[in-house]
Amino acid sequence: MKLGDWLDRRTGVRAALRWGLDEPVAGGASFAYVFGSVLAFLLVLQIVTGILLATAYSPSSTDAWASVAYIQDQMTLGWFVRGLHSHGASAMVIVAGLHLMQTALYGAYRAPRELNWWIGVVMLGVLLAFALTGYLLPWDQTGYWATKVATGIAGTTPIAGRQIQELAQGGNEYGNLTLTRFFALHVLVLPGALVTLFALHLFLFRRHGVTPHWWLSEEALAKRTRPFWPDQMFKDTVAMAAVFAAMVGITLWSGGVSLDAPADPSTSFDARPEWYFRPLFQALKYFSGPMEKLVALGLPAVLGGFLIALPLIDRGESRSPRRRWKQLGALGVIAVLMIALTAISFREDAGDPKVAKGKQAAEALARRARTLALMFGVPAEGGTTVYALEPGVRARALWGEHCAGCHQGAKRSAPEIGPGYNSRAWIRDFLAAPSGPRFFGPTRIRGMEPALLKGADLDAVVELVYAQTGASDADRERLTRGKSVFEAECATCHALDDKTEGGAAPNLWRRGSIETLSSFIARPDHARFFGKANEMPAFFDELDRADRRALAEWLVSLRGRSWR
Repeated sequence: MKLGDWLDRRTGVRAALRWGLDEPVAGGASFAYVFGSVLAFLLVLQIVTGILLATAYSPSSTDAWASVAYIQDQMTLGWFVRGLHSHGASAMVIVAGLHLMQTALYGAYRAPRELNWWIGVVMLGVLLAFALTGYLLPWDQTGYWATKVATGIAGTTPIAGRQIQELAQGGNEYGNLTLTRFFALHVLVLPGALVTLFALHLFLFRRHGVTPHWWLSEEALAKRTRPFWPDQMFKDTVAMAAVFAAMVGITLWSGGVSLDAPADPSTSFDARPEWYFRPLFQALKYFSGPMEKLVALGLPAVLGGFLIALPLIDRGESRSPRRRWKQLGALGVIAVLMIALTAISFREDAGDPKVAKGKQAAEALARRARTLALMFGVPAEGGTTVYALEPGVRARALWGEHCAGCHQGAKRSAPEIGPGYNSRAWIRDFLAAPSGPRFFGPTRIRGMEPALLKGADLDAVVELVYAQTGASDADRERLTRGKSVFEAECATCHALDDKTEGGAAPNLWRRGSIETLSSFIARPDHARFFGKANEMPAFFDELDRADRRALAEWLVSLRGRSWR
């Protein structure tokens, strides 16, 4: 027995193929009929790419952004799969819109096909719900704030608005329950609803067949009718291949899809919706107060109501567009208005300096967050804690808590420390006025006179002290001269070796290096430093070794910044 016969006896596969491929296409194959097959292809593509993304995605407010950043920047071809999934959502909305317009043009919403039209309208709503729920899943700034606006609008629904908003959010505020509910909707409820509706849509389509061209007579239709295979199948395949090629090209050209910085509820963010929600977004700009809420809820309801009512309004006998110009004209006006509002929205944003500035700032913050996640990973707390991984963040926090009160501001009680600390310019200024207001002026430490050195001698000493910071760009010739000048002018008070302790002034050996600064922060009253003249508190007990070193590293980093 052949394998095909064996399989057919057990599954009936040949009968299923005949059912699918021998469907009569009234009037013959046409590219006007490809939209349904393209939508089926896109649905399968969304399911496949969605499953691939789900293998690395974590639906929690602490892990969601980190998992998407991993998909985007580290998972093999993750950026490509995510790009296909995102552009696939846009493609489904576009193709569904074209399918709706083609169906309306051919009068395929009229009896006995009105039920199938209504199912198609509901499917379009489900597609938009997919887009809305998927927008939040990365848990980035744009998704968080745009979806918060959307649920806020839903919350203004009369009578049940508050309950709808709380149901969507999982409580009074956005949080982990919000994300898990949107994830459940996106990967379980909506796919189940869409597949069920699609199956019913396909069943009704096969029951009533293709809506034929309105200009062909019954005799001409019968003569030109052909089975689905191979002509219509070929056109459908060409259309699917063209759409897929366009999606791949856009994904490769754009490098995937953007990912903003982690969602931060403590900030404000001027989020923009996806393009298919732009018409409503733009329309709301023309209203304020109660009217804005009314339009936000009423406009989608009116549009949906018109589409649902279309088969009930148009009951004429002829399917010719000329006989249905009022209905088609209303639908065309709606389409033109939506396109116009979308274009105006993008044009206004492009010409708004504030929007451009905000976009640049958001992109810079996103790059910073993703770079830190790529280099160091994301802490278990997730989200915005990724910024704490940036070198110097911990040190700046420690500085603000323990040091800034004395070393910065008009009421300083210690030398000023800021950009340029221990640079050549800083050292030169210090030697010129050690007891000046920038340096020891606010303290009780006195005794060091301004250096009387000038010209090459001053440059040499500055270079010598600068070299003690560990800088690798110190000039060797100046160092040699600096040692001689130092012995003659400075060695009476300052030592310059790794052994001497208890001199009249601090030992300058490696004075600005990470190791020495760490030791100084721990014990500024040590004999090597200020000894009994010290006024600075010791941080040996208050800060551990890692924190003291972090502060020292940050202080060293100031050297490369502008002092004046």
